[in-house]
Amino acid sequence: MSGRGLLVAGTTSDAGKSVVTAGICRWLVRQGVKVAPFKGQNMSLNSFVTREGAEIGRAQAMQAQAARVEPSALMNPVLLKPGSDRSSQVVLMGRPVGELSARGYHGGRQQALFEPVMECLEKLRSTYDAVICEGAGSPAEINLRRTDIVNMGIARAARFPVLVVGDIDRGGVFAQFFGTTALLAREDQELIAGYLVNKFRGDVTLLEPGLDMLHGLTGRRTYGVLPYAHGLGIDEEDGLRVSLRGAVRESVVAPPAGEDVLRVAVCAVPLMSNFTDVDALAAEPGVVVRFVDRAEELVDADLVVVPGTRGTVRALEWLRERGIADALVRRAVDGRPVLGICGGFQLLGEHIDDEVESRAGSVAGLGLLPVRVRFAREKTLARPVGQALGERVDGYEIHHGVAEVLDGEPFLDGCRVGAVWGTHWHGSLESDGFRRAFLRVVAAAAGRRFVPAPDTSFGELREEQLDRLGDLIAEHADTDALLRLIEGGAPADLPFIAPGAP
Repeated sequence: MSGRGLLVAGTTSDAGKSVVTAGICRWLVRQGVKVAPFKGQNMSLNSFVTREGAEIGRAQAMQAQAARVEPSALMNPVLLKPGSDRSSQVVLMGRPVGELSARGYHGGRQQALFEPVMECLEKLRSTYDAVICEGAGSPAEINLRRTDIVNMGIARAARFPVLVVGDIDRGGVFAQFFGTTALLAREDQELIAGYLVNKFRGDVTLLEPGLDMLHGLTGRRTYGVLPYAHGLGIDEEDGLRVSLRGAVRESVVAPPAGEDVLRVAVCAVPLMSNFTDVDALAAEPGVVVRFVDRAEELVDADLVVVPGTRGTVRALEWLRERGIADALVRRAVDGRPVLGICGGFQLLGEHIDDEVESRAGSVAGLGLLPVRVRFAREKTLARPVGQALGERVDGYEIHHGVAEVLDGEPFLDGCRVGAVWGTHWHGSLESDGFRRAFLRVVAAAAGRRFVPAPDTSFGELREEQLDRLGDLIAEHADTDALLRLIEGGAPADLPFIAPGAP
């Protein structure tokens, strides 16, 4: 196997492409295959900084971990970071190159990126035994096919077979499989090798007649039926999958080490980015993490987290409109813990000067930290290492805002005043010793008899989750057939399903 691969497409967004890609990567590497993930174009507010200082989607960083390789900009050459409903920042090879409207991007810029995207894929193919590509949305977005650089455009150029994933938990999966195939041009249909059912609950034998009929209708087999798996907690790409009202981060099923639990409320600010920061909190036994959008939901919280956002000024306005800003001020006065991360740190400061992100100019912050923020056109991308609360901390930075810290106790290049903490560092809570020390401080301030578990390792938990994804593929997919697909390409003489692309 050399330079072979597979494109994992989906009938819809959130069909499970990211986790299936990660699962296949973990399964392959356990078979001794040198494998890399790839996504030509990603749209996400959850991103990561590689060791060379490039920004890529967190989903691809997670898939690289599944493949046991170092994340690289080659694995996600184009990243779109929405700044509004109509425009996104375009990140090329890990660096921002401009802000474009959807019309401007799909109207010409996207096609111009096809060549560098394919160059990245070819570099990976020359280095690895196999490349597992993740598509975006659906390959049957017929209005976008002409400029496609992530679905069938990639598959056809690389002659990769395509496995289409469908979420049966939503219903209508047979219609989705058939319709996705039937809306593609003949040349694209030739690469649609078959299907993978995701999130199935119940007796799989009840599904088999439908799979047989699907095979009869399309001439394509189903390569597996993956069961619904609870508690994976793998990095999400497009945002929270459920309504923010009452959404809770999945956590480990283990009793608290102490007598109390800790309640963490995460402000669900607009354009929330890297909310995966709180996954490490949810991994602690006895810590309950929920996303909130009303001031009254902060009342019983022991810790409030104001997360990163691609729109700091917009998030600040949102907090004020909902009364959450006033609630945060009251918490600070009462000595109740608040943690601001990246954009959340910036809006806790005294003043924001923004002629870059929102172009709002001079804006007053919440005044909870002695910090003044100026937005620079150059984006800071870094992988800092430091110490806090006597523990080593590793993090990563992704921000345009430059913070001038005027006073307070130093804290991870930010500061702390009383029970209010602020830092630009994402990922700091994944450092086990620091997370435990921080939670002890929070528990003491909240008057809770909470004790962090002494042996929780976020890294080990993440590895266990990735192994579970590999197990799902190994146990519920036809891995022999999947390997033949990766090595040999799509089966010959797959039938054309009318009507094809319009």
